[in-house]
Formats: sequence, structure tokens, C-alpha cells
Amino acid sequence: MRVGFWLALASLSAPALAIAQETPEAASPQRGTGGDIVAYDQIHKPVIGREGMVVSQNAIAARVGAAILRKGGNAVDAAIATAFALAVTLPRAGNIGGGGYMLIHMAAQGGKPAQTIAIDYYGQASRNTTPDLLLGANGKFDAAKGYSMKGVAIPGTVAGLWEAHRRFGSLPWGTLIAPAIAMAQGGVLLSDDEAQANADQKKAMADDAAALRVFFKPDGSAYAAGERWKQPELAQSLKIIAARGRDGFYTGPIAQKIAAGMKAGGGVIDEKDLADYQPIVSQPIWSSYRGMPIAYMPPTASGVSVAEAMNILERFPVREQRWGSVANLHLLAETLKIVSADRRLIGGGPDWQTPATGLASKAYAAERAKLIRVDASLDAKSLPDGNPYPYESKDTTHFSVVDAAGNAVSNTYTLSASYGAHVVAPGTGILLNNSLGNLAWGRRGADSKATQPVPGKRVGSTITPMIVFRNDRPWLVTGTPGGGYIIATMVQMLSNVIDHRLNVAEAAERPRINQSGGDATLELEEGFSPDIVPLLEGRGHKVKPSNTMGSVQSIMVEGDRFLGAADTRRPDAAAVGVK
Repeated sequence: MRVGFWLALASLSAPALAIAQETPEAASPQRGTGGDIVAYDQIHKPVIGREGMVVSQNAIAARVGAAILRKGGNAVDAAIATAFALAVTLPRAGNIGGGGYMLIHMAAQGGKPAQTIAIDYYGQASRNTTPDLLLGANGKFDAAKGYSMKGVAIPGTVAGLWEAHRRFGSLPWGTLIAPAIAMAQGGVLLSDDEAQANADQKKAMADDAAALRVFFKPDGSAYAAGERWKQPELAQSLKIIAARGRDGFYTGPIAQKIAAGMKAGGGVIDEKDLADYQPIVSQPIWSSYRGMPIAYMPPTASGVSVAEAMNILERFPVREQRWGSVANLHLLAETLKIVSADRRLIGGGPDWQTPATGLASKAYAAERAKLIRVDASLDAKSLPDGNPYPYESKDTTHFSVVDAAGNAVSNTYTLSASYGAHVVAPGTGILLNNSLGNLAWGRRGADSKATQPVPGKRVGSTITPMIVFRNDRPWLVTGTPGGGYIIATMVQMLSNVIDHRLNVAEAAERPRINQSGGDATLELEEGFSPDIVPLLEGRGHKVKPSNTMGSVQSIMVEGDRFLGAADTRRPDAAAVGVK
């Protein structure tokens, strides 16, 4: 074992020291050749591009973004074009009727200093929201109301994209929406995955005539893989937005149609709610991991949760544990339990302010790390509430963009559930979100104070796009969909590339775990050895298998090379380089 490793142990906390002693750094034996003289050491390889790259869950949208970069657009231009394209090609998550979060880094240029900002354009409750809006007769959340016009939060996507363009766009707004208009009008050839996903919505959309008209043929049958699917009403809406910008969505005919659809369906959003909506522009939550600065999305996104997790992990010798070991998985699970417990403090205004600085602080993480033990698993009884205040100073899609100048965009946006509320604003072709269901309907107590449904409430999300820096330049631009699995997915992605030194594609493809609250089950993706289950159970974990978690879309920048990783957990993803 290296002397440096022992010196590092001297500064570790007691639980960290115990785990470190349990998992000494193994000597690195000489590798087998693998039968290839080139000696490739990792199974998965990133796509290599130059002069910029776009990585998206949908290949068509990624190509649209890359084409904008080739036209001379910057990363923000490409991100906007990609987002509008996804509203056509990936309707379950890509949207103009939902909301999301965007991190933007603009490199120093023309005498202007570099800057990094966060744009929160997630959903907001109408000013007409009442505490019983989504409650059933039993006083509990009614899922049927959530999947209706009543469950729709004020959409923020168009306002967020407009704000990004107003600040940093270089090509005309209309130019960026033109590809989406062409695809909505002329149609896109459906992949097997998208055809099946759309067809599966027949029952969910059965009560909404406008949605059935958009997603199914006049005879009610679904479009098959390889068939051309046209969306003329959406094309018309996109033309209005292209011509009028933000106002094309939030005022005028589109706003009138959305408000009319809301009223007819029992929703409470009206034209004033739409006209008044504004994105929130702020500084990122800044932290670091193993000395690498990271820009996280501030609340109401969940960047502080990932920052807290990384700050806890930083106190342990993760690399020495080795990827996928019992010690490593135990540490990840215990860390995620602590973070899950602290999520009760994350919420939005106007009635709540998240203690973001405290949650993301190294000092608070040091206190929480003391709870972790080598031989036992935390549960609800042994996991006390944390107090960060003294340290104060379901379907979604992500895409990442970096251009040749070093500008970068990490964007995650969503309709919340897959296909949102399963309702379309009549006459617009716009599928609407169900994000209002994210609030604590019918629940009271300390664990729900941050997310009470009040008028004008900014809705929260587990979404957490991020940018990791090296030498003051974006090094890793990444994010994922996945609802409640997002935080664990991003924690493992960061640890994989920084601790375990995996290439960006290998880091994305390794199997993942998920762990929520203290008494929750530890979920394992396929790919771990079955022999590990009884070993985890021996430490007090309840273990069960899981379907795939997340879909990380990432770009790593190495010199003039852009290394793209499109997570294969969801079909049709692609990394597209400018060259």
C-alpha cells in the first residue's frame, strides 16, 4: 500500500477510517492482453468528435443541435434547437408544455469574462391554486386529478429557452425553431421505441380528445414503427413561437387556447398566470469533489442533494474500495439514505427558502458522515434529522452541448410523468405537464413544509444537470432523467469518472444502485453479481432487483476532442460531433 494512502487515512473520520481499513488498496496485478495488441482496458468507448458535440436521448434531435453548431451557432443556440426538436421527436419528455433547468457556461471571449448561470424554468402553481385542488374525497392525493388539466403547472420551457437566447444566443430565434417546425409539419419516421411508447398511451389518453387526435390516427389506431407521424397543430404553435418569441406562447392565441382548455377541463391556470410567468436566473450552487469544481443547479432542482452526497463520499477512500465492492455499495447506499432524509428541506417559494448553502457545505457533510458504519445499515430510527442551518452562509430527458469555443449547456427538462398529464391543450398540439402533483397534497408535518401547495408555488424536482470543471474550463457536462433515481444516478456517474477513473462511456454503462429513505429497499440494476446480495443483506440492507435507472447523456472535453456518451439504457440516444 502506498505511503500517500496512509497519510490520507490520518485525516479521515472514524467511520471513514473503519471502511478504509476494511478495504485496503489492492496491488494492481499485470493485466492480461485481452488478445489485442492495442490493449483496450475498458469495454465501452465514447464517441469522439471535434469542434463541438451534442448528446441527447434522441438521435434526430442530437443531429439537429449539431447542425446548428455547424452553421456557426454556439452551445446555447444548439441547446435551444435541440430542445424544440425533442418536443417533436420525443413527446413523452421533450416539450414546450413542461419545464426544466439549464446550466450555461459561457467562455471568456471578446473582452467579456467567463460566466456560469443557472436558469430555473420549472413549473409553477397558478395563483388560483387551493389546498384541495388535487385531493379526493378521502383527503388524500387523487391521481386521476393529477393526470388532468387540474394537475398542470404553468409551463416554463419556452420562457426558459427564450431567456437563454436573449442573453447568449447568436443565431436568430426563428432559425433555431425551424427544424422542429419542419419535422412537425412534414412528419418524422417513428422508431420502434417511440412507436411503442406512443401506442401504449391509448388508455391513458382515452378521455382527452385533443390528445387522441395528436397521437393516434383518425380510426383510433396507433402509428407503427417506420410510419411518418405528422403534428400539424404543434407545427402551427411552433410557427407562432418562432415569430413572436416568448410572447407567442404566454400571450395571444396559444395562451388563450391553453386557458380555454384549462377551464373546460377543471384546471385553474388562466391567461394572467401565463403572462406573469418568469424563469429564475441565478448563480449555480458551487462545490467541488476531489478538488474538481462543480456547478450544480440550485433549488428547486436537486443539485444540493448531489453536492451533499459527494461531500460525504469525499471523506472516504472510495477508489481504494474498488468499484462494485460490498464496501463501495454499502457506502453509496448509506450516503444516499442520509441525503434522502435531508430532502425534506428542499422546496420552493413563495413560502419556503431552502438552506442550500448549508446542505452543500463540506462542514455539514462531515457531521452527517459520522453516521455511517461499516457493519450496519442505517434505518429510520437510527438516522436522525440533520440541521444544516448553522452551516448557511418520472419522465424527463437530458441533453448536453459543448461548442468549439468552450461554451457549454447542461439541460434537463420534463413533463414530470411520461407524457405528462396525458392532456393536450385543444387546437395547439401541445402536450401538458402534470408537475403540480410533485407538491405535498394532503400531507402535513415537518417532512412536507417545504412543498406545501400554495398559490404561486414553485414546484420542485429531483432534476440536477451539472458541469464539472478542470483548469477553469468545462470538463464534464452531464445529467439524466429518471425521477426519484436521478440523484443516485448522478452521484455514481461522478464517482465513476473521478474516483474510479472510468472513461465517460464506461462510467455511464456500469450497473447502478438506488437507495432512498432509511427503511427503503436497496435497488440493484442487472449486472451485479448475485453473490453480492447476501453480503449486503448481512450489513442490514433489504435488496431487490430493479429495471434500468436513468439515461445519462454526457460530454467529456479532452483538449480538442469531445468524448460523447449516450446512455444505452434508453433506445435512440446518440452523441453527434460537429466533425
